[in-house]
Amino acid sequence: MKFAIFGAGAIGAFVGARLAAAGEEVALIARGAHGQAMRARGVTVRSPQGDFVARPAVAEDPAEVGPADAVFLAVKAHSLPAAAERVGPLLGPETPVVFAQNGIPWWYFLRHGGEWEGTRLESVDPGGRIAAAIEARRVIGCVVYCSTSVAEPGVIEHIEGNRFAIGELEGGVSDRCRRIAEAFQRAGLKCPIRTRIRHDLWVKAIGNAAVNPISALTRAPLGEILENRETRALVRQVMEESAAVAARLGVELDISIEQRLAGVGAIGEHKTSMLQDLEAGRPLELEAITGVLVELADKLGMALPATRAVYACTKLLAQSVLPTG
Repeated sequence: MKFAIFGAGAIGAFVGARLAAAGEEVALIARGAHGQAMRARGVTVRSPQGDFVARPAVAEDPAEVGPADAVFLAVKAHSLPAAAERVGPLLGPETPVVFAQNGIPWWYFLRHGGEWEGTRLESVDPGGRIAAAIEARRVIGCVVYCSTSVAEPGVIEHIEGNRFAIGELEGGVSDRCRRIAEAFQRAGLKCPIRTRIRHDLWVKAIGNAAVNPISALTRAPLGEILENRETRALVRQVMEESAAVAARLGVELDISIEQRLAGVGAIGEHKTSMLQDLEAGRPLELEAITGVLVELADKLGMALPATRAVYACTKLLAQSVLPTG
């Protein structure tokens, strides 16, 4: 298959390198020093599973790549509107787009059915720019269970995890999901096809909504947050509020809050992506991770006191510390 990886940062470059090393045709869309380094020297991956170098094509302009069999879109959620408007040259008549972002995605109510069908979430698709750029029929959901970082331009540090769960928005198992999953599996990546992709999103989202902003506010890694009685209680409360929003939308999670806390605790002394972004002076994915829950709560008439407090404080932090929030 021909894959276009748009947003070839830590996750995108890792996926692209794995696919390219397995013999798939891969083009990375990347700019700046990182893109220049990958174009000149390939992508170096340092991984517990073994280091390797792959040499996918690298382009700044999607028009240089042309239509692909599948697009893997791996930019941060706040960068997605601008990215979506550049994806057009990569799309053939039937090209699907796999969206790999944190939090509750812009497409959540697309192909959803029922009273919420087509509801736009302003917090994650301001002005409807993404929906205007990419047809709903092209969307494939993705939940990423993988931790990577850019150690230096062209060098990806793979920390742990290699699972990319994908699924059609209305359920079922499509041929296009099968083809993508098979390619990922040939590349040594786990790619289960999920028939309830929104359920999978919520299981991850209830943890992210709590620990990401709290880690930014406290500057503490996950282990410290959960070892402290007060912050652990706050994490629990935000998780419970998030799960209540999911339930109101018809998603009953088959995992307890205690199990979710245990899963977070097992990660240990890890800095969340939001804390890493804060320390690096980058914008935070606050709206997709926490702000969208506040927007949903407003639509549903729910209080969410802990979530709103954490969101407000983190938003102020982002505005006061960072060039954009």
